[in-house]
Amino acid sequence: MADYFEHRHIVGFEETNLVGNVYYVNYLRWQGRCREMFLKLHAPDVLADVRADLKLFTLKVECEFFAEITAFDELSIRMRLVDLAQTQLEFTFDYVKLEPDGDEVLVARGRQRVACMRGPNTATVPSVVPEALVHALEPYTGAASPRLRRTA
Repeated sequence: MADYFEHRHIVGFEETNLVGNVYYVNYLRWQGRCREMFLKLHAPDVLADVRADLKLFTLKVECEFFAEITAFDELSIRMRLVDLAQTQLEFTFDYVKLEPDGDEVLVARGRQRVACMRGPNTATVPSVVPEALVHALEPYTGAASPRLRRTA
C-alpha cells in the first residue's frame, strides 16, 4: 500500500493560460480538492463534523514548480501528513505527471498547514484535531514523517 492518498486529475483547457501552461492557482485548488476527496472517501465522520461546526482553516499554502504541464496531462496528486499538532495538521502534495509509457515525472511539490477551529464565524476558537481524522490519516504519514504524534 502506498504511503500517500492519491487523487487523479486530467488537466482541462480552462486550467491553462494563454500560452497553454497550467495557471499556478490551479495547483492550490487541486490541493484543496485532494483534501476534500480524502475526507469524503476516508473520513466521512469528519465531513459530517465539518457540516456542523468544525472548520478547517488553511493557514499556509505553498507550491514549488519543477516542470510545466498542459491540457490533457494526467496527474496524480499525492497527499501525505507530515506534521500533527494539537490543533493543526500539515500536509505535503506531490504533483506527478503520469506519462502514457508508464513513466512518472514530479512536476511540482506543495505544502499546506491547516488549523482546526470550532464555533460560529464570529467567535471561532482553536479545536483539537478530531481523533477520527487522525485515525484516517495514519496510513498516509509517509516514510519521511518524523512527527506522527500530537505535539503542543
